[in-house]
Amino acid sequence: MDLYTPVGRREIIKKLLYMGGSILFANLLVDSLPSSLATKLGPENSGFIVEGIGKQKGYSVTQLVRRVFDAAGGIDHFISRGDVVAIKPNISWARSPGLAATTNPEVLRAVVELCQEAGAKKVRIVDHTIHDARRCFAITGAGRVARETGAELVFPRSSLMRKMKIGGVRLDTWPVFTPIVEADKLINIPIAKHHSLSKLTLGMKNWIGAVGGSRWVLHQDINQSIVDLARFFNPTLTLIDAIRIMTRNGPSGGKKEYVAKKDVLILSNDPVAADARAALLFGKRPADLGFIRLGKRWGLGTFDFRQLQQKKVHI
Repeated sequence: MDLYTPVGRREIIKKLLYMGGSILFANLLVDSLPSSLATKLGPENSGFIVEGIGKQKGYSVTQLVRRVFDAAGGIDHFISRGDVVAIKPNISWARSPGLAATTNPEVLRAVVELCQEAGAKKVRIVDHTIHDARRCFAITGAGRVARETGAELVFPRSSLMRKMKIGGVRLDTWPVFTPIVEADKLINIPIAKHHSLSKLTLGMKNWIGAVGGSRWVLHQDINQSIVDLARFFNPTLTLIDAIRIMTRNGPSGGKKEYVAKKDVLILSNDPVAADARAALLFGKRPADLGFIRLGKRWGLGTFDFRQLQQKKVHI
């Protein structure tokens, strides 16, 4: 499964982003939008958010993923032929999908297949797991997705970590999982769940699984660490998996009574908005979550959905 070879292109793009600052960032957001959604210019109005809801009994998760991307203008607006795509799920725990500790493998498979249909040269599934990686790959279903789709499932090892300039408030230089930053496009697919320290773990927090170093240190000022990493990785898209959510005892869970079925997907190019919308599924006010407040303050996005192009789809 571990077929990783360096690519290097995303690292170059990232350096340009830091050189260009916020103006270049805003322009790239506008350029990445489908024409049907980018109706207004400017960083306040260039984002979009699509919510997909599975209402019918026995609905297809795969079809819900496809409908959500179609509502955003189609995968071709985000992934180009020849791209190397890194997909960052949360598969950190050796838990079966029904326990809602890890990204739903049906969601993961659907996104991999969409990227391949768009002509991606390579699709890589990448996460720095907490439990033993091979057990995580097997039990979460990520290994099966990789085998059956031909995606590369990258085994986390120290040789793939490189210290990079994060440039954050708390994190200056930190070991980064290089297959993630070296891809042309980056799609974040977290699962929505409770977290004992940050209250919730959603899209922005998923980047803690994209780096090495001491997680204990990252957790000392967890909200700022989350935002520092989210600002650094700057994904093409965030797709929050809320088919099942973990409502307590997160992030590892372990019991079915901690799980609630929501049948929701949230797709956005605004990571703050994606997290803010997902927070409502837990009855949380976005402004009450430290990493969402900080994300807005640092210009990563907004939790005011009126500033975004909004769509909702049902199946």
